[in-house]
Amino acid sequence: MAVLLGSSSILFLGVSVFIAALTYITYKLISDYLRKWFQMKPIPEVEGTYPIIGNALQFKTNAGDFFRQIQDYTQEFANAPLLKLWVGPVPFVVLFHVETVEPIVSNPIHMEKAIVYKFLHPWLGTGLLTSNGSKWRQRRKMLTPTFHFSILADFLEVMNEQAEVLVGKLEKKAGTGSFNCFSHVTLCALDIICETAMGKKIYAQSNSDSEYVKSVYKMSDIISRRQRTPWFWSDLVYYYFGEGREHNRILKILHSFTYKVITERAENISNTDSDSDSDHGTKKRRAFLDMLLKTTDDEGNGMSHQDIQEEVDTFMFEGHDTTAASMNWALHLLGSHPEAHRKVQQELEEVFGTSDRPASTEDLKKLKYLECVIKEALRLFPSVPFFARSIREDCHINGFKVPKGANAIIITYTLHRDPRYFPEPEEFRPERFLSENSVGRPPYAYIPFSAGLRNCIGQRFAMMEEKVILSAILRNFDVEAAQKREDLRPVGELILRPERGIWIKLEKRKRQTS
Repeated sequence: MAVLLGSSSILFLGVSVFIAALTYITYKLISDYLRKWFQMKPIPEVEGTYPIIGNALQFKTNAGDFFRQIQDYTQEFANAPLLKLWVGPVPFVVLFHVETVEPIVSNPIHMEKAIVYKFLHPWLGTGLLTSNGSKWRQRRKMLTPTFHFSILADFLEVMNEQAEVLVGKLEKKAGTGSFNCFSHVTLCALDIICETAMGKKIYAQSNSDSEYVKSVYKMSDIISRRQRTPWFWSDLVYYYFGEGREHNRILKILHSFTYKVITERAENISNTDSDSDSDHGTKKRRAFLDMLLKTTDDEGNGMSHQDIQEEVDTFMFEGHDTTAASMNWALHLLGSHPEAHRKVQQELEEVFGTSDRPASTEDLKKLKYLECVIKEALRLFPSVPFFARSIREDCHINGFKVPKGANAIIITYTLHRDPRYFPEPEEFRPERFLSENSVGRPPYAYIPFSAGLRNCIGQRFAMMEEKVILSAILRNFDVEAAQKREDLRPVGELILRPERGIWIKLEKRKRQTS
C-alpha cells in the first residue's frame, strides 16, 4: 500500500510539474506575443490582420500569385516608410525603401537570418547561407580565400568549355522559330558549378532531363510554400498532414547527388595530389570541393564531412540557380531592346574582333557595357527577390519601434524600383550603371547580392560566369524576344523565375572577314 501511495505521489508530482511548466511556457509565449503586438501597433498594416493567425489566411497559395500579392502590398503602401505582416504569431516588417533597408542590412547586430530560414536547414544545413553567429563568422573566414581572383581565373576555362557546348546546342535552334531557352541556360550553369565546385563533369547539357534540376525546383516550391503557411511549421503536423513525405523524398535525391561526389572526391584527393606532382608541369584544375577538403580553421581543425556537405549543397543551389535565372532575364531584355543588343555586340566586336577564341580575364574586364546590361537585368529581376533578417535588439525604423524578436523582410524587387534613384524604373536602361551615371546613388538602393557583412561571397564568380556565357551567345547569335514583359509573370519562390520560361528566337550571326 505504501508503495502504491508513493507511486501515486510521484505521478501526481510529475503531472503537476508538467502542467506548471506548460502553463509557464504558454504564459511567456502569449505575453511575448502581446508585447510585440502592442509595440508594433502604430506600424501600418495590411487590412484584415487577425490575432494569432495574422495575415496567413490571406496569402495566395500559388507562388506566382503570392509574389504579385506582395508587390501589390508594397505599391499600396508606397508612401509609407514600411508596413507589417503577421505570419501566424510571427511579426515581419516589410522594408523596400533605402532609408529603412540600410539600418537593418548594415548593422551587424541584425545579421542573423529570419526564422523562416530554418526550413532550409534539412536541405542546406547551417552552411554559409543559413548559419548565424560565431559559426557563420568562422565559416566565412575559412571560405573567403577559396574565392580569390587567382582561383576564379582557374574556373574560367570550365566556363568557356561549357559555353561552347551551349552554343553548339543553340545552333540547332537558330532559325527554327521561338523556343524556351530557360532550361538550356540552366543546365549550362549546372555543368559549370558541378565542375568548378565539385571537380566532376556531369554532362547535364547532354542530359536535358536532369533529376537534380527538377528536384531543386520542387524543393524551392515546397519550402517557400511552407514558409508562408504557419500551421505547417510544426514538423509533426507537416509530416502527417502536409508535404513532409514529398519533402523527404526530394531531399534524398538532392543529398545523395552531392554526398556521392564528396565521398568519391575525398577518397581520391591523395591520388589527385600525387598525380599533380608527377604531371610534368601540366596544371591541374582546383575544384572548390578540393579546397574545402584541405581547409582548416585557426586551430588547425579540418572541416567534417557534414560541414563540407552543407557548403557544397549551398553552393550547388546558390551557384547555378541564381546565375541561370539572371542570364535568362538578361537574354529576354536584350531580345526586347534592339539598341542595347546592338551596343553589346559592337563591344564584343571591339574586344574579340572576328576571332572565335575563348574569353580571357582581360577580355572580361573590357566588357563594360555587357556588365551594365547584367546589372540592369539584376535590378529589374533580382535573382533573390526578397530576403529576411531577425531583429536582435529593440530598434527604431523611420520613427517606428520594432522590438527584438521581430523579423525584417527586404523586398529587393521593389527597392530596385525606387524612382528617386532609378527614374522610369520599369524601363530597361543599362546606361544607369555607367560610372558617371551612378554618382550619388546610395549603395543600399541596389543590392542584388545582398549587402553588409552577409553579402554574397560568390558575386565575382557569378559576374564572371554571366559575362562568359552571354558573350558567347551574343558573339554567335542575334537574339529576339518572343514574349512581352507582361507575359513573363515572375514567380518569387527562393529564386525569381518566369512562370512560363523565357522564349526567344535566334539567328546565326555571319562572321565578317577582316
